[in-house]
Amino acid sequence: MTHPRTSPATPGADTAADPLTDHAADPLTDHATGTGPRPAADPSDPAPGTTSPGTTTLAAATPAELRDHVTAGLDDPARGWLRRALDEAAAHPGTHGPISVWELRIAEAGRRCGPEQGDAARVLILHAARADAEALSRVYYQGTGAERRAVLYALPHLVPGPEGLPLVEDALRTNDTRLLTAAVGSYAARHLDAHQWRHAVLKCLFTGVPVDAVADLDRRAEGDTELARMLTDYAAERTAAGRTVPADLHRVLTLTDPPATPSAPAADHG
Repeated sequence: MTHPRTSPATPGADTAADPLTDHAADPLTDHATGTGPRPAADPSDPAPGTTSPGTTTLAAATPAELRDHVTAGLDDPARGWLRRALDEAAAHPGTHGPISVWELRIAEAGRRCGPEQGDAARVLILHAARADAEALSRVYYQGTGAERRAVLYALPHLVPGPEGLPLVEDALRTNDTRLLTAAVGSYAARHLDAHQWRHAVLKCLFTGVPVDAVADLDRRAEGDTELARMLTDYAAERTAAGRTVPADLHRVLTLTDPPATPSAPAADHG
């Protein structure tokens, strides 16, 4: 967890330069500093190009609901390990020595709980440790992709203000679809300004992240004429290049002005 490693580009992502961000996403650059490698994918992660089956639960559940969901999917040894890890984090939430004990447990979670429950276990440990913005930043910038996702999923419950926005912004600069999915949850919906939020929506379309992952999409897109213009321009660019227009684009465009937006052509899928 404490050693940055290089991660490959996400398979399945559009390999063309992203025209919708201020600078190209570089999977080898740590955007906290602008230099150095980003962490590699956790070996316990789900297969590349997929998301964990618990993504919806992770994004929307309260800590109590999440714990019920996770423990139901674990065998007895893993359930016992998680119970001890949560008790340990609650009893010793601060930093002890060079690294806190709960950070070590986060690093173990995938191996102990398996790939399907590892993300949720990490989120629960962060909650139990009552991690603040500083601790979450440390875990994020020093962590694997799986640990970064856990931080993003935990933000809405642990950081009431905008202090966690740099982590969301960093995730939105990547082409890692699992990290992007975690980044566009309710914390982003509450704290990203209009410009950043529009680019987050377009980044989802560019990388193939379903817009269902974008929290509060209907409310924020309603009446957003600038988002409509950006979507229309992006669709025109793809059409001119002989590429398909993502079906989700038409869905979001309809949200910006339902009465005035034509329906998507039947052949448009992407």
